[in-house]
Amino acid sequence: MLRPASLLIAGLAAAPAAAQTPDPATLDRITVSARRDSVASERPEAVSLLAAEAVARVAATHASELLARVPGAWISRGSGQEQLTAIRSPVLTGTGACGAFLFLEDGVPIRPAGFCNVNQLFELNTEQAGAVEVLRGPGAAVHGSNALHGVVNVRPRAPAETPARAFSVEAGPARHRRGQFTLADADGAAHWRIDGYGVSAGSFRADEGFDQQKLSVQLAVPDSSGGWRWLLSAANLNQETAGFVTGEGAYRDARRRRNENPEAFRDGRAVRLQGRAEWWLGDDASFAFVPYARRDDLRFIQHFTPGKPLERTGSRSLGAQAMWRHDGAWRRQWGVDVEFARGEVWQFQPRALTDSTPLQNAIRPAGVHYDYAVDATNLALFGEVERALSARATLFAGARAERLRYRYDNRAADGNLRADGTPCGFGGCLYNRPADRDDAFGNLSAQLGLRHALDARWSASGRVARAFRFPQAAELYRLQRGQDVADLRAETLDGVELGLHRAGAFALDLSAYAYAKRNVILRDAQGFNLSDGRTRHRGIEADWRWAFADGWRLAGNAAYAVQRYAFDRAIAGGETIVRGNEVDTAPRTLGGLRLGHDHARFGDVELEWQHLGGYWLDAANTQRYGGHDLLHLRWSRGLGGAWRVSLRAMNLTDRRYAERADLAFGQFRYFPGAGRSLFAAVEYRPAL
Repeated sequence: MLRPASLLIAGLAAAPAAAQTPDPATLDRITVSARRDSVASERPEAVSLLAAEAVARVAATHASELLARVPGAWISRGSGQEQLTAIRSPVLTGTGACGAFLFLEDGVPIRPAGFCNVNQLFELNTEQAGAVEVLRGPGAAVHGSNALHGVVNVRPRAPAETPARAFSVEAGPARHRRGQFTLADADGAAHWRIDGYGVSAGSFRADEGFDQQKLSVQLAVPDSSGGWRWLLSAANLNQETAGFVTGEGAYRDARRRRNENPEAFRDGRAVRLQGRAEWWLGDDASFAFVPYARRDDLRFIQHFTPGKPLERTGSRSLGAQAMWRHDGAWRRQWGVDVEFARGEVWQFQPRALTDSTPLQNAIRPAGVHYDYAVDATNLALFGEVERALSARATLFAGARAERLRYRYDNRAADGNLRADGTPCGFGGCLYNRPADRDDAFGNLSAQLGLRHALDARWSASGRVARAFRFPQAAELYRLQRGQDVADLRAETLDGVELGLHRAGAFALDLSAYAYAKRNVILRDAQGFNLSDGRTRHRGIEADWRWAFADGWRLAGNAAYAVQRYAFDRAIAGGETIVRGNEVDTAPRTLGGLRLGHDHARFGDVELEWQHLGGYWLDAANTQRYGGHDLLHLRWSRGLGGAWRVSLRAMNLTDRRYAERADLAFGQFRYFPGAGRSLFAAVEYRPAL
């Protein structure tokens, strides 16, 4: 679905049009809130900005390393480039849990609203981004479905941004090899930029590694009234996957190097094309239009499932965003989003299951488990007004109405039957294929916010907001056992946020929030998909930056949150949720601290401390992972001329830790973290 984030819904300054004509090749700094020309200090939402300088300094090999600098965010690393996301939330798992987060590229969602994937962050070129912006909490009125717990927008560098030419190579442990290049020209009538990235990496674990390539191509043609800009993005991943290591404490000893699923793999591709145009309609009005097309394909083995079926999924989509804006005493913006998508799922078990229990062997037959296509149409209308109440206070109000319609086509035998239409033993097969059907969902999101400047440096903000996410197609149609229809409702999140902010050499952002989430979608003990769960989320966050002496900097982020179940339910996996228990995989504390110094002779050095607090492994709150603390050291220095070298020592103390811990079916499971790792890179930036 379309969510014209900041870039589109451009808040245009009140100066004359001739002085304010936008240049699509040199777009100003944006935020994922609701206006392109606004920075976080002008909006009521809690927004974190990781600028190009931070992206380059971190030089992340996985998005988790970069987003660890965002308060309240945890990108839990799995095998290779796999990940699960948490933003003011627990790490969410399950078929459609990824729908709680909205991922954007330059303001456009990278997936249709009903076809998320938990690992979709690896499709974005975060490694060469001009900025990564994270809205923590429910999205603004412009975002719509999936902007439930947070929004992540990855913006590529514009053609005029530095560097215009750059080439780099990097080497590290376990056959890690990485290369990047940039070519750009913003001097002619048409401005263009190409950013390319490639990596091949092994692992300290057996039979684990990946090859990945990403490409971003931009072309901008500015004119006196605005102009067009085009962005083509592509990503490819070929991964040899390692599953959990099992057994209590397995991440601490030699078991951490094992790969209990050497046959596992993950191959994914994504291609996206978007255009962007802005036109001035007068001294105080503008119109923005963004058409786009997307395609994604994923193929992998479900190594975590008995029978290890092969799964293929993919989606194709077309859409457009349109937004009008008018400035004046009341700043108004309103728009329409429309999208058409088709998603497909095919799951096939090549051989009969023989090494499990008689029940599992019988209900998981060889052959096709699912084979279906879903056509989706998404339409949304939104509007926001902004009013200065005084020289220091500004009021914001916005709302969005959205409707999503699915048309589901089952291409295999209906019911929980074998692929040939015969029944399984023990009362039926596990996998149930509903008959063809149509489903439609509609919902509203809204927010009311206030920003007030207390003096030249201090300001306060507050907002109340409602966000939602529609049921994902997989939650509706990948059913089990006797469930023929999943009668699901959209998940909703309502809450209040308060913020206190300071600008200057010592910059500080404090925020507190309280949310109630309803209609949480889950799978119960019978294997049925239901939407009657409730959770509550309370937290406080801090983000600070301090330039305390010439060349010295200190920055940090911290979050404390308590997230609890607000219902009782027996769920899949033999667990029981009890009202008042803490949600599993939800650390109370997250944070980090970074001390850096930039010296003309010795270069730039930064020491980072990264903290992940302990968390419960199960809904019953009986077993815990104790958390961990890591130290990283980064250094870079120019060699004179166009050359620069850099070193990164990750996990400096060689800590044994788990990227993520889990307890399922009475078994401890972990993704073990890598030990001390040293990376060295050389970059060449020729003078132009």
